[in-house]
Amino acid sequence: MTMEQILLDIQRQWLGTHFVYYQSNHEGALIDRLQEIGQSGDYDGVVINAGGYAHTSVALRDAVEYVQQSGVPVVDVHISDIYARDAFRQTDLLTDVCTHAIVGHGTDGYKEAVEYITALKR
Repeated sequence: MTMEQILLDIQRQWLGTHFVYYQSNHEGALIDRLQEIGQSGDYDGVVINAGGYAHTSVALRDAVEYVQQSGVPVVDVHISDIYARDAFRQTDLLTDVCTHAIVGHGTDGYKEAVEYITALKR
């Protein structure tokens, strides 16, 4: 299942809600985008799957923390169970600066993250 298909399913489930999808393989681009979100005041939440950067990037962690401090909840999603993988993948630098983490629920984790953010906004 592609991310575009996942997003389409989410959009169908939450009709009337505007979702913005952003993907980059470049750490700096992700950081820039998070900083824009933190400055804009236009977002109800962020769902992030940082992939390998979750295990290695202090700079991305700082950007996520900035978004959180700006009042935008961030939910950390890992499709696989990182705690059942290689030892170096079991450290997630983002978890303690996120509002919530969803680990090992497959692509359903994205929907769970949206449900979590939606519940916070009620």
